[in-house]
Amino acid sequence: MKTLRAVILVMCCLMAGCEPGDFFGFFVPEGPPSNKEIYSLYRQTILKQSTSADVLSAFGTPKYALLSQSKSIVALCGDKKKGKKMWFNMVSFDENELIAKRKYFFISDERPRQLFVAPWEGVDFGCQMILSKEFIDSPYANENARRIAVLKQVDVDTRKDTSEVGADNAMLSLCGMMAGQGMETVLTKLSGSPAIAGRLDEPNGVEFEHISFDKCRLRMVIDNDVVTVRMRLGSFGKGGKLKLSFEGLGEMED
Repeated sequence: MKTLRAVILVMCCLMAGCEPGDFFGFFVPEGPPSNKEIYSLYRQTILKQSTSADVLSAFGTPKYALLSQSKSIVALCGDKKKGKKMWFNMVSFDENELIAKRKYFFISDERPRQLFVAPWEGVDFGCQMILSKEFIDSPYANENARRIAVLKQVDVDTRKDTSEVGADNAMLSLCGMMAGQGMETVLTKLSGSPAIAGRLDEPNGVEFEHISFDKCRLRMVIDNDVVTVRMRLGSFGKGGKLKLSFEGLGEMED
């Protein structure tokens, strides 16, 4: 009977489009780092406080990742599940004081988070940035216009930072492009319906359709000169009970 059940499960897996190796991979530990560890590295960096030395110490000596650096950016990235899962942690510093001014985390998983549940792919992305005084003091027609302008700046900075350290790291560059495409999709929706920007700081953020990831969500909260963004695409963004929390990253399902 047990053998019959196993055969049935494998057949269902094949009919769902999985390779047998992919199916059995669900029951095999994928190895470090876990999503919680990636979230933890992100939380350890405190904007306006953490130095480049603090961040490098937190990243440690990479055993399962690549460390990329430029004059003012440090990134740790890697892949798992035979290349079907990619991730990075990245911090950008003030060039004069070497104090953290932007931080990011990114997880892309091409494997289903649950058997036989679509969409299979998913992305979880978060960042926090210090906005310049000039940007904050700029005049805006209304609050929604300000929020859209801020999200545009987040998109610009994300692409710039990942490009700078991704010049010699194709995986990091690809991850940055995926995050940028998600924000670009939201911005396209907001350009057509600016009033939707009023939902950006709600617990579930703004829901949108992505050409590759189906149902997605993005939340953005502005607190004085600091903006925090959380975006979940595809399988990471499904479920009505999901809250796009910031401080409680570790409590998200792994």
